[in-house]
Amino acid sequence: MGHGKYIAPPKGEYQVGAGERLDLQYIVLPGESREIEITVDLDGPGAQAHIKALYLCKGNEKVRFRIVMHHRAPGCKSTQLINGIAGGEADVRFDGTIVVAPDAQQTEAYQENHNIVLTENAKVDTKPQLEIYADDVKCSHGATVGQLNADELFYMRSRGIPESEARTLQMLSFLSPVIPAGREEEVEKAVRSL
Repeated sequence: MGHGKYIAPPKGEYQVGAGERLDLQYIVLPGESREIEITVDLDGPGAQAHIKALYLCKGNEKVRFRIVMHHRAPGCKSTQLINGIAGGEADVRFDGTIVVAPDAQQTEAYQENHNIVLTENAKVDTKPQLEIYADDVKCSHGATVGQLNADELFYMRSRGIPESEARTLQMLSFLSPVIPAGREEEVEKAVRSL
């Protein structure tokens, strides 16, 4: 599989062998409806897979993430971090499953999906799931759906930052862990359009 990070195709099945590492990144920009369906099999000892994604919706986009991460061998590690912002009448769904096989002892698997909703009509449905059949594992999953932090906006505005700029800065800060290197300007422009 190699060690490079790249923007991956929206659908794919990946097998990661012993000692190999897979890094996938996804960006969904305003105006794009996407279905991203990924299945990863960590088949060999010490295999790793790391998935990062971001989405930005401001209209009636439909964005779906379906990620299944199979830990089939011992000592494997996986991380998933998907952050996004939904506005307008966007409809976003995240369905992620981590499956740890009985022989996959010493697994480390982490799955996070964090979302900001900007409008009353935007919808976010998130379902992180764990299926663990081994005893010696470190696994966690979590999801949040919320709004921009009013206290942070107030603080920035009290320091003379205009509201639109304060909202932009807060959204960029929220997305910063998942913005791929070299795409910062493109993402900032998209955030400003929200």
